[in-house]
Amino acid sequence: MANVLVPSSADRRTVFGVAMTFLWVTVGAIYIARGLGWQRFFEQPLGEMGDFLDGAFAPLAFLWLVLGLFIQQRELSANNHAIQRQHEIMLRTAESAEVQTRAIAANELHARQDTFIDIAQLVANQLEVIAGMLFLSSQGEAGDGVVSNDEMDQLWGRMSSGESGVFSRRLLLLRVSSEPAAGWALFWGTPIRTRHCETFIHSFERLLRAAEGCDPDGMIADAVRGGAQGRLYAIMRELRDNPPPTGRLLMSALAGSA
Repeated sequence: MANVLVPSSADRRTVFGVAMTFLWVTVGAIYIARGLGWQRFFEQPLGEMGDFLDGAFAPLAFLWLVLGLFIQQRELSANNHAIQRQHEIMLRTAESAEVQTRAIAANELHARQDTFIDIAQLVANQLEVIAGMLFLSSQGEAGDGVVSNDEMDQLWGRMSSGESGVFSRRLLLLRVSSEPAAGWALFWGTPIRTRHCETFIHSFERLLRAAEGCDPDGMIADAVRGGAQGRLYAIMRELRDNPPPTGRLLMSALAGSA
């Protein structure tokens, strides 16, 4: 079925203006032909002919001026509507871009958190090895001899099989059950223990910085601090920063011997 083209208001105004112009010119030509005659018309002086043409075409000029204003007003309204539509499209595009940006940021954050979890497991194993070395130096046969080599081998075997915090929990229990001076000596009493504790603190603080960098809410960092290794880290720092009087003397002696 053929489409029926409906002329717009601007087209109708143009057709009306052309028709009125044609009608006005035709009426004017008939008036000149019957009233004055074309020969006498062209024999008139140029000034009089110009005055006649000015008066004759003034209504047409006014007509087209009015029609032009109406057409221009409609075009301006259409342009404003098109601009408004473009503005709405731009707003929707901006909202969509913002949603996509948030989705990309969330995906990136999740990827960073997944990467951190993998790295945290490796660091946790490293920290537990350091805690095991610290426990061995104080409780093994090379230290106070409280724990036998067979029991120490069992502890290392449990750690190797995937049991987390084996040595960290044992060190926490020793710290709770010991006097302040003995607790300080447990961690900082010898150069070897001092070196183990410093390595543990350094590695754990790097893990904390990584956790804070991938967790805006701080939940992962709180979980890291709340574990056995996190509590052991807090005890190491507390004893290092606030040693008992005997610990200060021993630290001065160790520093002097170094």
